[in-house]
Amino acid sequence: MPKSPLLLLLPLAAVAALAAHAQSSPVPDNSAFIQTELPSLVDTYKDIHAHPELSHFEVRTSAIVAAELRKAGYTVTENVGVYADGSRAHGVVGILKNGAGPTLLVRADMDALPIVEETGVSYSSHVIGKTIDGQTTGVMHACGHDIHTTILIGAARAMAAQESQWHGTLMLIGQPSEETIDGAKSMLADHLYQRFGTPDMVIGLHDSNSLPAGQVGLVPGAAQASATSIDVVIKGIGGHGAAPQAGRDPIALAALYITQIQTIVSREEDPEEPTVVTVGDIHGGTRRNIIPDQVKLELTVRTFSDKSRQTVIDGLTQMAAGITTSAGLPPDKAATVTVLDEYAPLEYNDPALCARIHPVLVKTLGAANVIDGERVMPSEDVGYFGLEGRKIPVAYMRLGAMDPTLFAAAHAAGKELPGPHTSKFQPDPEPTISTGVRTITAVALSLLQ
Repeated sequence: MPKSPLLLLLPLAAVAALAAHAQSSPVPDNSAFIQTELPSLVDTYKDIHAHPELSHFEVRTSAIVAAELRKAGYTVTENVGVYADGSRAHGVVGILKNGAGPTLLVRADMDALPIVEETGVSYSSHVIGKTIDGQTTGVMHACGHDIHTTILIGAARAMAAQESQWHGTLMLIGQPSEETIDGAKSMLADHLYQRFGTPDMVIGLHDSNSLPAGQVGLVPGAAQASATSIDVVIKGIGGHGAAPQAGRDPIALAALYITQIQTIVSREEDPEEPTVVTVGDIHGGTRRNIIPDQVKLELTVRTFSDKSRQTVIDGLTQMAAGITTSAGLPPDKAATVTVLDEYAPLEYNDPALCARIHPVLVKTLGAANVIDGERVMPSEDVGYFGLEGRKIPVAYMRLGAMDPTLFAAAHAAGKELPGPHTSKFQPDPEPTISTGVRTITAVALSLLQ
């Protein structure tokens, strides 16, 4: 596991001192303020949930964030971000300067997913939208970005109300397009740090169905896998479905390929290195009696190291060449493997920053509600804000989002409540938002002493 650049600069005694300082520093009790703000925050959450917007199209949501930050006294810039095709993103940057001190970036993502909601809540989404590639789909906040956005607004209010208790610069980011893994990159490509200043630290959180509302998890070091998107095109020779011997069926070849690539994880990777190779989308053919000329496979690859990632890419490429050879296809019909720019880096929580944050969480939420989490395979693009080589320390927390009673019952039955990226993912708004705002505010206050 790579070491944090900050840890390489800090002796263990200094890391311990940072943690001890956090332990001894007072943590203001924001409960009363947050409780007062909670009804309006829940209303905002339900409004955003009922009006979700897909990646690249967060016009309404970003306008809400910008308006709320301005109302709280922040200097706000909208439409921050440029995508690879040159189009403008809907990123929001809110800056609150409060004297000399460090700069802290707090990030929340805003986009929704192409999923038809099935929660049945009164504020369910009934939105139909179009993805960036033109597909019509139902739209749902099935990953909790509505929760994250609402918490950012709540923390903005809390920090502005307590300016006498901190010093430095607060940089709040409403990030677009996390789900397409190009939102953070778009903001950096638009000279985010050159325009607004380079932060000294980055924090954020993501809601989870693996914890009940009221609890927060923190994983020092490698916390979430990197994600690499790969397209594989298996070519063949089309023809009539009644005469397969006259051509080469790419659907049959694709089936062989899909089966074969599973051995990359089971036989090529180190068993101690978690790796996932998933074929999530297959496109091939137009009618049942026509053998097509090609089949396209869309893959996601999750790993915790560059070495594991390369092992998968090499295996996919070699096996594609093997399929071409075994089918006796000419060079112009060779299968192709394309590694896309849609890539999320390993989400790595700086251990020294985590050492400062952990005692603050304990003081704020109680030791029983601060969970030592485990690394997971889902990915995030928040790591881009730490820059290449992890120049800026990042700490990204997990926020319990499930109704505690329902969570306890499911746990007792050995079951799991519906999680992110499912049509029935249903956070418990009040305690989740309240805990999230308390968490971000307490951590921000402690880091800006």
